[in-house]
Amino acid sequence: MTSNTLVEPTEIVHLSGISWQTYENLLTELSVNRRLRLTYNRGNLEIMVPSPEHESYKKVLGRFVETLAEELEMRIEPLGSTTFKRPELSGAEPDECFYLKNVAFIQGKKRINLQQDPPPDLVVEIDITSSSKNRFQVYADMGVPEIWRYDGNEFSINILQEKQYIAVEESLAFPNLPLTEIASFLQQVGEKDYLELVKEFRNWVKSQIQQKNSTTD
Repeated sequence: MTSNTLVEPTEIVHLSGISWQTYENLLTELSVNRRLRLTYNRGNLEIMVPSPEHESYKKVLGRFVETLAEELEMRIEPLGSTTFKRPELSGAEPDECFYLKNVAFIQGKKRINLQQDPPPDLVVEIDITSSSKNRFQVYADMGVPEIWRYDGNEFSINILQEKQYIAVEESLAFPNLPLTEIASFLQQVGEKDYLELVKEFRNWVKSQIQQKNSTTD
């Protein structure tokens, strides 16, 4: 018996022995209207075609980050899947990325140069294919302090410590909130209306902030 799926699988190709110039050329050639996502790490190149499932989780989790910033009245600069590079070494395009603490340093800039500018404060990775682990080293090279990862079942908060990411319970970007509970909201993606789910998450955030404030008064 065969089963049908409505979700197109994510396609990934891994190549080795790729020069930095080849990676740069591909970025240039594919810069217009491309869906391909490239990750380069010390001669290894990953090319990914995101699936609809991947894109749904990406959109929702990115919206959750913005909702948290709104309710906490924090400054935020979302830069989506901007390409970040450390020349000759590594380059990656996050699913979503955000500047929070370092907004002032990059506000209004048309280009981000990691030799002069700070990396994103928070990166979001949807990991349906378990490939984002390969990108963790790239983000560590860049000094990204925090990665949120969701693999379709589990949500984790990963903090950079001594050039490695450690799964923790509390976010650096949004401390003192039980954000591991985000997993329960992500499990409803595809089952619940998008805006209804965002509204429920916003109400949950408000209740957590009220609870936190009441315990500190």
